[in-house]
Amino acid sequence: MSVSRHLRTRVLRAAAVGVALALAGSACAPSTDGGGEDGDGDVTLTVWSWRPEDAEGYERIFAAFEERNPGVTVEFRGYQNSEYPAILQTGLTQSSGGPDVVQLKPFGPIQSFIGAEQLVPLDDEVDLAAWPEEIVAAARGRDDGRLYGVPFAFQTLGVMYNEELFAEHGLEPPTTWQEMTEAAETLRDADVIPFATAGRDPWVLAILRETMGATRAGGGEFAEEVLAGRTDFTDPDYTASLRTVADLEPYLPEDVTAVGYTDAQTLFTSGRAAMYPGGSYELAPFATAAPDLEIGYFDAPPAPDAVVDTPLTPGFADGSYGVNAASPHRAEAVALVEWMATEEFGRAFAEELRQIPAVPGVAPADPLLAEMRGNYEEHGTPYMMSVYFGYGEPLGRDAEGQALADMLLGRSTEEEAGARIQREISAWFEPTG
Repeated sequence: MSVSRHLRTRVLRAAAVGVALALAGSACAPSTDGGGEDGDGDVTLTVWSWRPEDAEGYERIFAAFEERNPGVTVEFRGYQNSEYPAILQTGLTQSSGGPDVVQLKPFGPIQSFIGAEQLVPLDDEVDLAAWPEEIVAAARGRDDGRLYGVPFAFQTLGVMYNEELFAEHGLEPPTTWQEMTEAAETLRDADVIPFATAGRDPWVLAILRETMGATRAGGGEFAEEVLAGRTDFTDPDYTASLRTVADLEPYLPEDVTAVGYTDAQTLFTSGRAAMYPGGSYELAPFATAAPDLEIGYFDAPPAPDAVVDTPLTPGFADGSYGVNAASPHRAEAVALVEWMATEEFGRAFAEELRQIPAVPGVAPADPLLAEMRGNYEEHGTPYMMSVYFGYGEPLGRDAEGQALADMLLGRSTEEEAGARIQREISAWFEPTG
């Protein structure tokens, strides 16, 4: 069945319900006055996102949906990432003027909206049975197991590097930790910052720990041990992974704990820093900021005394798109997120936004993204602080990032940092064993 036929079915179903309510004398049917419907009966769906930089890409993506569904216009509204959670919290409580479709953070952050019944359950609306559960889990309710969003991207973590700077200094992508630190020494001696990162933002430091230290802790196998209660974050292998990353401080930007996220991005795109440990989601904004920048990629080599002897590519399902339960255009909004589960959307998403789509079977044409995805398929590991420990307060990534920041400032040892992380996460996490 085509998307437009699905939409017609949903609209007719919604209309029938509306007629029944009217005949019953109901006074609580939602009004569509000023809610995105013009005088001709056309509908405008508003889609809220934390990525304003994707606006032009989504305009082209949604044009295909609009063509298939005459009378429906999709309006993308992007807000700053740091401001988005509060804006979304307010928007979903509004009886009018709020969004129809919302971009939702994965795993933990979506749960409060589910608990408040602000999202439409999608189990009977969207068929994701063929999708990997590691992706679908990002949009499920933790308590009820129901589906509340359609995941849009899968992200991998690794080290991006400036190919021109590497060539200028006679460097090759490192295959061992020693080669990587020797390259960092060469760059630092040439007044080039080896690694750009943002120590002011805990979530970025958690990305750094996972990217550079997953091999030392043991990747997904360590996470499974914690989940089962057989170890915790005071484990010597885990605390050693914190120390491994803190020991890279001489190769990070000066006063790294004062460096913000956008500052770190600029250090890399301006050529002041040669390497950037981060996610595949960085490629599109890097290309926008520096179209001529030639970017290469490598997995961080196994750290000293690593538990595993091969590189690991951490990865995680990114956010999803859900439907606002208060939307006056629920049928059309559901049809839109249903379309977001199709290969047509997945291909357009990969092409327009230069990201790895979540839709199964859609491989990114971009060679760098294809390499990142291929590395995950070959030796991937879940980004544990998002996938497994991203459900409480504080989020695992924030607890880890804050503790690592204190280490970089010389305020704590790795053992103290591990104990702090364990204490904060155990405030809401209970092992299954």
